Amino acid sequence: MTDPDAAPPTPDRAALVAHARETIARGSKSFAAASMLFDRTTRERVWLLYAWCRACDDIADEQELGGELGTTPGGNAAERLATIRRLTDLAMAGLPTANPNFDALGVVARECGLTRAMAEDVIDGFALDAQDWTPRCEADLLRYCFHVAGAVGVMMAVVMGVAPDDDDTLDRACDLGLAFQLGNIARDVAEDDRGGRCYLPAEWLAEADIPPGEQLRPCYRKALVNVAQRLATLAADYEASARVGAAKLGYRQRWAILSAAGIYGAIARKVAAGGPRVWDARVFTSRGEKIAHVLRAGLQAIWRPDTGPRPEWSRTRLKALVNQTGACQQEA
Repeated sequence: MTDPDAAPPTPDRAALVAHARETIARGSKSFAAASMLFDRTTRERVWLLYAWCRACDDIADEQELGGELGTTPGGNAAERLATIRRLTDLAMAGLPTANPNFDALGVVARECGLTRAMAEDVIDGFALDAQDWTPRCEADLLRYCFHVAGAVGVMMAVVMGVAPDDDDTLDRACDLGLAFQLGNIARDVAEDDRGGRCYLPAEWLAEADIPPGEQLRPCYRKALVNVAQRLATLAADYEASARVGAAKLGYRQRWAILSAAGIYGAIARKVAAGGPRVWDARVFTSRGEKIAHVLRAGLQAIWRPDTGPRPEWSRTRLKALVNQTGACQQEA
């Protein structure tokens, strides 16, 4: 008979890697494709970290592998957030969690020196969603993007071998995460609306004369395209900064990162150019387009720029907002 009080068995690394590989293949075809350019060790670690990120997102949003947002009333959002924190704490302490996605975090954290503070930066983004938080200004928007994607970029950079004290490279890695998330927000306006969420800054909507909650009505679609183009422009600025940071990585890692930058950047550009009906169907990059971006990135990775543009809102500046009451007030 199994002892119900017995500790979960110690997870097997090979099994966790296999689980993580399946997770990324189903959850992000674009990132899965880019990850194949890494060396084996880095690739496995990237998969392990992705499995944790995907699981946290799915738990927080009551979804499966990034599908439609859950529709359960928000009363249990705090419980879901507590579950994420409890399992993450166990994983970071090196203890089995009985959940392969969190066990995956424990493995990669031990191998690469990821810290609890790094993980907490990511979890704080889910905490904002649990509070039904919405951005009022650009600083709010970027603060959210930092938590849910920029902080992930920092962890991924450490997994790829960037020193935890190399602030300039980590800032650039954060910039790539911000670029990805800005593109996702532009693409997912309709999906987020169905889930009762809006990540478009209220000030931007007001400037476009779009009433709160009515951005998808036909009469406001043309104005919404302008908002999407604003997001895409901001994403492009962060993508350009991240490409400079990629120069600090080895060739294969640089190739993978530039491939991902091209694939995700194309999504933002498609939304910006898609017109008022672009949200009627989910925007994606085809297999052929992904291959083209990978080939182009292989050539781009030969060139290693030493300097480049830096967006106004850096990782350091965004982190400074975390312990302050209001991003918009601080911006003002």
